[in-house]
Amino acid sequence: MSVTIGTPLQSSAVKVLLLGSGELGKEVVISLQRLGVEVHAADRYENAPAMQVAHYAYTINMADATELKKLIHHVKPHLIIPEIEAIATEVLLEIEEQNIATIIPSAKAVNLTMNREGIRKLAAEELGLPTSAYRFANTLESFRAACDDIGYPNFVKPVMSSSGKGQSRVKSFDEVDAAWEYAQTGGRVNQGTVIVESQIDFDFEITLLTVRSKNPETGEIETSFCDPIGHLQDSGDYVESWQPQAMTPAALEEAKRIAHKVTVALGGCGIFGVELFVKADKVWFSEVSPRPHDTGLVTLASQFQSEFELHARAILGLPVNTTRHSVAASAVIYAGVDDTNLSYSGLDLALANPNTDLRLFAKPEGFKRRRMGVATARAESTDQARELAKNTANLVKVNQN
Repeated sequence: MSVTIGTPLQSSAVKVLLLGSGELGKEVVISLQRLGVEVHAADRYENAPAMQVAHYAYTINMADATELKKLIHHVKPHLIIPEIEAIATEVLLEIEEQNIATIIPSAKAVNLTMNREGIRKLAAEELGLPTSAYRFANTLESFRAACDDIGYPNFVKPVMSSSGKGQSRVKSFDEVDAAWEYAQTGGRVNQGTVIVESQIDFDFEITLLTVRSKNPETGEIETSFCDPIGHLQDSGDYVESWQPQAMTPAALEEAKRIAHKVTVALGGCGIFGVELFVKADKVWFSEVSPRPHDTGLVTLASQFQSEFELHARAILGLPVNTTRHSVAASAVIYAGVDDTNLSYSGLDLALANPNTDLRLFAKPEGFKRRRMGVATARAESTDQARELAKNTANLVKVNQN
């Protein structure tokens, strides 16, 4: 059956409601608008990046079920794309059950992945995928016991958080109470529950961007993969990524097996960022995001269709192409200050090399460790691309006005 898309701002429009309007959402909006989709963007603060390019923008508390339901009934979207974790997912489950709109990729996927407890139990206990040893704790006493049970060093994360917030590495029992306190203040929604994970001896970690899309001839949902993306994290937050990450054929096959299994279980169409640990031929599942992944910003420079274009096409029922055309890398640009009304200089120097590019996110407020932009670079090797991307990012200066 042929895919039909109407005209934005008219009765024939295909309407998409984006819940969460950060830098990843901004690129999704641009990709959707290139295909003639009418986009409505919501976030908790005004003038978020995706709001600046959407047809309509709304400032609401998306974790408030009443506010969220009211917005959905006002917009009457065909598709709802959650971009963040702090959403009243019970509303999305209800909306999907009543066939009011399609949740991307599915209400089940959003509900499970917004909570580390749900996705870890699905992966390890239901699907039998290899993971680190883990325990959940919801009191300081049970947390202390979980840390002792898992052993040291271990990693502590709130069950609901993103971009490294509330995460820490605990090297000894002396650090346990501080880690508990940090996890309680760092979660997106403070539910009091944390996951304690054992430290895996791995060589590197990857994001395997996994796309579920409809075959245009058969209508069946197929799974395709982008080349693996290597990445460097600092305190749980991505600072660099590169594509491709070299790995053994056996490890790549196992990574695809794990990613396929978990994404099929979550269902729906769209792109999934599957995070994996790799050591030689062994692979462990870490996490999955049912949406474009921050480490996937590198695909803006490396692929014929970026992760954002792949997501837009997949959710609209259009064919996808995961082919990479270049070796590339990305490096984050931080604000470095706590301030508003920032300006950016050195752009001419950063872009002097024809193999570099920039995305400035236009966030209305900066914090020292807030991502305000990203530099991308293409080169002959990943090492060269990483060096060029870092140098490019360093040439951009964030200024207080």
